[in-house]
This record gives sequence, structure tokens and C-alpha cells, in this order.
Amino acid sequence: MTAFRLLSIAAALAACTFAQEPASQQLDFLHGLDEYANIQRMLPDYLRERGLALLEARRRSLAITTPEALSARRQFVRDHMLQAIGGLPERTPLNAKIVGVLQRDGYRIEKVIFESQPKFYVTANLYVPSTGHGPYPAILFPLGHSRMGKAFEIWQDVLVGLVRRGYVALTWDTLAEGERVQLYSADLRGPLVHDSTTEHSMLGIECLLTGQHVARYTIWDGMRALDYLLSRPEVDPARVAVTGNSGGGTNTTYLAALDDRLKAAAPSCYLTSWRWMLKALGPQDGEQVFPGWLANGLDYPDFLYAASPKPYLMLLSIRDFFPIDGSRETFAEAQHVFDSIGQGSKLEAVETDDLHGYFHPHRMAAYDWLSRRLRGASDTTPEAPVTLESPETLDCTDTGQVATSLGGETVFTINRSRAHALHRRRVEPTTAAELSSWRARVRDAALRRTGYEPASGVVPVLPYGVIARDEYGIHKLVYESEPGIQIPALLYVPDAGPERKAAVLLADGNGKSAAADTAARLARSGVIVLAVDLRGMGETRFAAAEDDSEFHHWFGDYNDAMTALLIGHPLAGMRARDIVRGLDLLATRPDVDPARLSGIARHGAAIPMLYAGLFDARLKSIALENMLVCYDAAASSPVHSHVLEDVVPGALEEYDLPDLVAAIAPRNVWISDPVTPTGSPVLRPELTREYAAAANAFRLAGAPEALHLALVYRQ
Repeated sequence: MTAFRLLSIAAALAACTFAQEPASQQLDFLHGLDEYANIQRMLPDYLRERGLALLEARRRSLAITTPEALSARRQFVRDHMLQAIGGLPERTPLNAKIVGVLQRDGYRIEKVIFESQPKFYVTANLYVPSTGHGPYPAILFPLGHSRMGKAFEIWQDVLVGLVRRGYVALTWDTLAEGERVQLYSADLRGPLVHDSTTEHSMLGIECLLTGQHVARYTIWDGMRALDYLLSRPEVDPARVAVTGNSGGGTNTTYLAALDDRLKAAAPSCYLTSWRWMLKALGPQDGEQVFPGWLANGLDYPDFLYAASPKPYLMLLSIRDFFPIDGSRETFAEAQHVFDSIGQGSKLEAVETDDLHGYFHPHRMAAYDWLSRRLRGASDTTPEAPVTLESPETLDCTDTGQVATSLGGETVFTINRSRAHALHRRRVEPTTAAELSSWRARVRDAALRRTGYEPASGVVPVLPYGVIARDEYGIHKLVYESEPGIQIPALLYVPDAGPERKAAVLLADGNGKSAAADTAARLARSGVIVLAVDLRGMGETRFAAAEDDSEFHHWFGDYNDAMTALLIGHPLAGMRARDIVRGLDLLATRPDVDPARLSGIARHGAAIPMLYAGLFDARLKSIALENMLVCYDAAASSPVHSHVLEDVVPGALEEYDLPDLVAAIAPRNVWISDPVTPTGSPVLRPELTREYAAAANAFRLAGAPEALHLALVYRQ
């Protein structure tokens, strides 16, 4: 065991490894300078500019001037949607049951339960006219975000308005709403998280890790709802449309793009453009963000191309939080495309001076448009007052929750089963001969999944002065990881020692100031230390990512993490690059021995350091403290906190964190005090179990002592 390795271990495990005292103004040295405002905006600005550049490239390359080109684009978009969500489930028996009927003046409401997947129960209301003669035109009505689900008053206004006009209308509780709360606690008698959008995003993280998407479930629920609707003798299958608002507008858009049985679509308060979303609002809940969407040259108008040639109505509110400028931009692009191939009459838009919602002006516009498209005649009949039903009246279950009445599967349980199946499928090396090729496969998979972009050449550095300390000096500097990304850093240089010294790159998820005590201890022992703020950490943390919202509590820097997924470069991979560029800086210094480079990381910096250790063999030793124990734990946990920034979509299809550790063998890896997805301690039996295969890989590499699993503050 080398002296340097002992030093790294000692530093990682010292009782006061990372200082808990408030950050020093001298160490967070950009505070008070003009650069501070810019450095705080650095990551969101960088991600936005990369996203806008991808959108501009799309604009320049898009050429849909013939029906054949439109058909090709339609298939391209559908293929990418299906790839993004992990494909669609198997079509299994619906096992639909009518569990109650409400007779009302001129119509009835049937309470229906069906299984979109085996034991995955969907609670629905079917509105059927009792006047006129069938078969009737029909409307699929996916719901927007509201914990009340199908009982929300505006949804009832739409549904009753439709059935009174002679449509059969089907709605259902989407995930996290009404009777279908997925993260439901019988002990709390309520959801584990407050908002339905939070629940969507929580479930979305688990799905992303296994190579799927929470929208896979909402889309499939909608397609199976359509299966049920078309099975009804009252419905004319040639006259079925879809419309919904907000989250229901999202699902209207998705369903129209993927299902040709729908003959017309009218999404309300959803369609805008990513150019304006990046500039004004940022990504919304997990259901609405497809990884790699911008990287693959896609934008909101592509949903309209995928839905062609069906008639399409965009219902827009000028005062919506979805930017109206983006909605107009999308309409203009799509209108130009459809006009150029003689299909301009298929697309219409209605703007109302209203807020976000399926309010009266939208409803009246939708009634008229649907009638013209499905019946060939206008309908401007005024709405009559609606007597609202209570949630209990519309409920299909005895308790008002599937979880407590029927049990069955949830998104979490289905995804957990997938995670376990992926774990069993991943092949581990069993002989020394297999180890080399296995390590190469894991590394290649990690490079591809993280979108890691290697760099070379001189690292630009801007100095900010020196702080003199006993036995060492602290050089304040900023280095460029890539154009647009500046990394504030503190370089601790001992006053004495050999001409070439060992060096450590030190990163803490709470910023370089939180690592001050460890950095000082190492410097006094004769080691050069580069303590860094990885992008989005420390001084570069965007203030809006630190608010007290529920989203920040669970997800950390949600907007930046989601935007990074949109452009195909997860934060973990980009932060690994920041570390590697720091190594480049150290390796070129005349006082650093490039053969003795090490890394120490804690909290949110640990997983990026692990990736950096895998990607760059110059790191002879890495110490990872308070790291998430494994991705599988997050995919197998109903709730988790601050996991999103480390998510790499589809990672579990090819590797988990212990596999990355194993692929570093025989170099030294020290893992101390790992945590569960909620941040609680991992106990020794779990730690030993999760890293058993990694320990075996180190044995196969002939270095069993190079992997250290330590619980320092607990046993």
C-alpha cells in the first residue's frame, strides 16, 4: 500500500473530513464580484444555449415539402417517441367491469374499472347520451393535473357539455390523480408527496433508470381507454376524437401522435415551442420531458406531424404559463408545412384571452370544431348549467383509492420488477479472462449513456489571487471546463516538500468551501489539492435551485437536470468532464507528479467522480463518501431525494454503480458511508450485498485489497 494511498484514505475517513462551518468569503471568492451573478447563471444559461443551438440546427435542416417527406417525418417522430418511453406494453385483456351507473337528465354516467396492464387498475367514467340514436361520435378525454381527478369541476363541465351534445365521452383518472394515487400511504391516508406533478416526476426518475418513461404508462392507459371506448356498441369507431387540457393536453398530443384510430385531436393549454420553454419556463413534470428530444432534432411541432393527416385544433390561452409566443411559433411552422403540401385546412388554432384551463371560450370553440370535424355541421349551442357530482359519487372504488380497495400493481411496483429483472440479466465476469472485455463494455456503455464529451488541450485558467496560510498557500482560480463552463477552484500548494508532489482533486456537492478542512489537512501533509465547484455546485449553484419548493426538496436542481436530459447530456457526465479537466490542469503543473493523481468526492459530487474515475485512468485512487449506494436502490424505492441530478437514462439496462466501481479495478476505490435514495445510512449487510460482485471483480483483477467498503460514522 503506497504512502499516497494511505494519505487519501486517511483524508477521506477523518472524523472531520469535510468542514461543516459556514463558507468563508475568502474561499467562495466570487461573492461580491461582478462575475458572481454570471457564474450563478452559468449552468442554466449554458444548457439553454445548447438547447437553442440544437433547435436552430433543426430549423435549418427541416425540409417537409412533399406528402412523402411528411410521412417520413411522421414515422421518425413516432419511432423516437416509442424509443424514449421504452416501447409499449403487451396488449392484455382489459377485464373491464361496470361497477355503477348514475342516471341523469339526458345521459348516464357509467363507473368503469379496467386493467390497462395486468392488475394495473384504471378507474373511469363513461358519459353516454340517453337521447338521439347511436352509434354516436365519441370523445376520449384525458385529464389535466388535479388531485381530484375525474371529479374536478372544469372536467365535469366539459364532459357534461359533450354528452349533452350527443357524444359518448370517456375519461379516466390518470396517474397520481383521483382514485389512482400511485405513491399512497395507508398509514398517512394520503399520498406520500403533495402534488400530482411531483409524483409524476418521482415515478419518472425510477422509470428513466430502467430505460423507460412515466409517459409510457399514461400513453398506454389512454390507448387502452380507447380500446374500451371502441368496444362499446354506442360508439361510431369512424368518429372518435381526443381532447384534454394541460396534462390532458399533453396526453392528447401524445395519443394523437401515436394512435391512428383517433380521427381528430384538440389539445388545450399545452402546445408551445421548446425555444420559448427554454427561455421562459423551463421543463415541466417528468411526463413532459423525453430524454434526447432536442438532441434528436425534435420540437413541439413534430407532434403535429406525427398526428397527420388527422384534423388538429390548437386551443391556446394568451395568459397561459405555457408561452403563447411558442404556441404561435409552433402553429406558424406547422401551418407552413401543411400549406406547402396542400393540407393546410387540417390545422386550426383558437386563441382566447384567458388563463391556463379548459374554460368556457375553449369549450365553445372545441364543441364547434368537433362537430364540424365529426358531424360535418357547426355547433354553437350555448352551454347549460352543470350540476356537479361529488368525487364520492363518481368514485369507482369503495374507499376512493385503488390502493386500498383493489391493491394490484402501481408504476412503482411494475418498474421495481423491471429493475430486478434487469439486475438478473446483467452479466458479471466470473473469470480473470472475462474481466478485461467486461470492463471495456461497461466503460463504453457509461460513455454512451452519459453523453460524455472528452476534451484535450490546454485548460484556460484565470487567477484571482493567493491566500497565505501557515505551511501552504491557497491560489484562487477559475478554469474552463468547456466554452461556457467556468469552474471556480482553490489550489492548495504546500510550501515545502519534493519538487513533484502527489495531487488530489477534491469535490463536494455542497461546494469547495465545505471541503476546506480536508484540503488544508492534505496540504499540510505535502499534497497539492485542487478543490472545485463542479458545474451547478458551490458558487455555481443557481439560486432558483435552492428555493423551498417541494420540487427542490425532492429533486434538487430540477430544471437544469431535466434540460440536460433533453439535450442528451446528463449532469453526471458533464460534471465528470469538469473533474477530468481539473486533472488536466493538475497534470500539466511542474510541481505535480502526474503518476500520483487521486480524487476525493462527497455527496452530489461522488457519482460524477466515479464516472471520472472510470473514464480517466490517471486517477490512481478515488474515495467516494456519502454516495448513493446504487441506482437499483433508487429504482426500487417509492420515494427518493436529490437523485435526479445523478440520473443517467437507461443505465440499469447495462450497468449499476457497483459495476462502475468494478470496472475501475485494479485501481484503488474507497467507498465510505454510502446512503439510501432518501439519504439515510446504508448498513453493512446492504453495503456488502450490493458490492459483492464488485469485490469479486477486484479479486479477479488480482487486487482484492484495492476495494474498501467502510462505515466510519456508523456500523
